Amino acid sequence: MQSEPSLPVQRTPSMERFEWHDLPANVRRVIEQQSGTVIKAEATSEGLNSHLAVVLYTEAGSLFVKGIRTDHPAVAAQQREAAINPYVRSVTPALLWQTEVDGWNLLGFECVEGRHADYTPGSADLPKVVEVLTELGHIRAPQLPLRTAEDRWAEYVDDPQQLQLLAGETLLHTDISPYNILITRGPARVIDWAWPTKGAAFIDACYFAIRLMAVGHTPKVAEAWATAVPAWQCASVEAVDLFAGISARMWGEIASHGADDPWKQRMGLVTAAWADYRR
Repeated sequence: MQSEPSLPVQRTPSMERFEWHDLPANVRRVIEQQSGTVIKAEATSEGLNSHLAVVLYTEAGSLFVKGIRTDHPAVAAQQREAAINPYVRSVTPALLWQTEVDGWNLLGFECVEGRHADYTPGSADLPKVVEVLTELGHIRAPQLPLRTAEDRWAEYVDDPQQLQLLAGETLLHTDISPYNILITRGPARVIDWAWPTKGAAFIDACYFAIRLMAVGHTPKVAEAWATAVPAWQCASVEAVDLFAGISARMWGEIASHGADDPWKQRMGLVTAAWADYRR
């Protein structure tokens, strides 16, 4: 089977972005109380769903700061990310502090030097992604009010009994996009924990396979990479088949409402092709 022409992985459309000096003086003051006096600030491409995403260089060192206006619906996702951070520090930068001031929800993270992963065929980054997904698959879901996989994808399953194939005790990231994997000199890091979910460990490996197919890997090759993740190896054929079908239905629905969005159309085609391949 030939690879389809690869398309760039689409980033989520970003909200209005603010630079460091755009922030109100009192907001900058509160941040500096946490971080130290800012010597230099550099806006970054991280935090695509944030109003503020900046690396601050201070007298005490550097850190990454994300901020969202508290009147924006996305603040809930940032609050989830803050809540989950203590449980995932083996695979993600540590949250150093969080605060709210003058209508801003702000998170200060350990600054990790790295770049977004390259998922394209032949990329040398893929083994590192497999390694961090292997580590991720060992993290149990904490006692937090997380959505379960059975609840999250119930509307895309005809037989409710099948949802038990998605159940589990693992903490899932559920957005294994190359933009959410940082390739560093050491282990890769998984960032942007907006949608943590409790479920079967193989699901994140499925997301990895889908993202590989989205940039040109055939289903066979994408699944070969996913198979390198132990959680996938432990999943039943029926469970993977079910999630492939769920993905096709979900992305088909998203694509039907995004006819002018090439990325949504691409994801609809890729997941439909994967479901057909599994059949």
